Amino acid sequence: MKLLRYGPAGQERPALLDADGIVRDLSAHVSDFAGDTATTAALSKLAEIDPTTLPAVDNPGRIGSPVARVPNFFCVGLNYAKHAAESGMDLPTEPILFSKASSALSGPNDPIILPRGSVKSDWEVELGIVIGAPAHYVSEADALSHVAGYCTINDVSEREYQIERGGQWIKGKSAPTYGPVGPYLVTPDEVGDPQNLDLSLSLNGEVVQNSNTSDMIFGVAEIISYMSRFMLLQPGDVIATGTPSGVGMGMSPQRFLRAGDVVELEVIGLGRQRQEVHAS
Repeated sequence: MKLLRYGPAGQERPALLDADGIVRDLSAHVSDFAGDTATTAALSKLAEIDPTTLPAVDNPGRIGSPVARVPNFFCVGLNYAKHAAESGMDLPTEPILFSKASSALSGPNDPIILPRGSVKSDWEVELGIVIGAPAHYVSEADALSHVAGYCTINDVSEREYQIERGGQWIKGKSAPTYGPVGPYLVTPDEVGDPQNLDLSLSLNGEVVQNSNTSDMIFGVAEIISYMSRFMLLQPGDVIATGTPSGVGMGMSPQRFLRAGDVVELEVIGLGRQRQEVHAS
C-alpha cells in the first residue's frame, strides 16, 4: 500500500493511493496514521480493504506528512562513503546517531522556510524508515519485521548551526519545515529490497545527488538492530538513514539554499517531493 494524508495543515485526512493512482479516503476506517494506528498490525488490517469500496478524492490538494505525529525523529549521519569523503570525515565504524526535533516534520511539498540568520542551509535526500512495532534488542535477521513502511525524506540541515556553533547536531537539523516526509508511507511488500533503491535530488532543475541505497555503509536492518540496543524504538518513530554525496557543503565553492530556490527529490517507488525555499 501507498498511504498518505491530504488536506490543510492540521486538518489532514488519511488515505491510500490505489493501483490506478486514485486517492481513496480511509477516514471511515482509521482516524489518522500515528502511534497505534501506524503499527504493522493496524496497517495489515487496512490492507484487507478493497480500495474500490473507498471514496475517491478528486482533488486532494495539499499532501501532508504520511505520519501525523512522530514520537522520535532519528537520523543516521555519514552513512554513504562518498558523502563522508566530501565532508572530509573518516568512515564511521558504528552508525552515527542524532535526532531532529519532531516539530521539524512537514509535508513533502510544503515550503522550506529558512530560519532567521541562516546562511548555510543544505539539502539531503534520504530513505526514511517508519517503525511499526516496538523494537528492543532485535536481531538483524528480525529487524525488518519491525518496519511499517518506507518514505522519502529531505533532512534539511543548517550547517553553521550544526557544525560551527558547538554542542550537538540537533541544532542544525530542527528548524520548522526542516523535515519534509512523504508523500507516501509505502509498506514493505511494495518496496522489496530497501538496499536497492535509487535516490536523487535536483536544485533548480540541476541534479546534484544521484545514488542508490546499496552504497549505504550500514543497511536498514543493521541500523534498526543497532539502535535497538540503546533504546526502545516505538511505532511511528521515523529514521532518516543518511544521504549520499552531492550536498551543498561538499561543493567547491560551497552552495547553500537561498530564497527562491526549488528543491526536488525522490526515492524511486516512494514518491517525489518539491519544495520552494522562502526567507524567514
